[in-house]
Amino acid sequence: MIIKEENLRHSSLLAVAAQMLTAARTAPKARGIDNLVLAVVTDESIKLLSEKMVEIGERDGRQFFLRDAENILNAEAVVLIATTVKANGLNCGLCGYKGCSQKNENVEAPCAFNMNDLGIAIGSAVSVAADHRVDNRVMYSIGKAAKELQFLGVEASIIFGIPLSASGKSPFFDRKTL
Repeated sequence: MIIKEENLRHSSLLAVAAQMLTAARTAPKARGIDNLVLAVVTDESIKLLSEKMVEIGERDGRQFFLRDAENILNAEAVVLIATTVKANGLNCGLCGYKGCSQKNENVEAPCAFNMNDLGIAIGSAVSVAADHRVDNRVMYSIGKAAKELQFLGVEASIIFGIPLSASGKSPFFDRKTL
């Protein structure tokens, strides 16, 4: 039996995406509090993301959303990594408020540790992709579209997307300049 690479590519990328989710989930978190929401988007859902990104780009006058929308159509999977916005109870004031109770009166304001944990999780995830030589790029634009589509539910407040590709040339770099 001979199995060509192109016949294994999709399942290989999904396996890497699954490992990326595991790396994000097990990444260190402040006080051990896990506020992450994680998922993988494929097939028609990538097209929905792309369409929403075009809509946002046109609506808000953000040209890079249009470019990114085209880029992700070359992805076989997109990893979504999000955090909910919940105070971690350290009363540190890093969020700009005097303490967690004051921050909690402003429910949209993220706890600094939510953001820090999100960043560490993203770094852990993309390191897995890099270890497997899978082309990827962290994109805020994907996260905004995923949020508007409520792909991860209403609790997921801050979302980033990481498109994955295994081709001869990464579609996520050396992109058109705006």
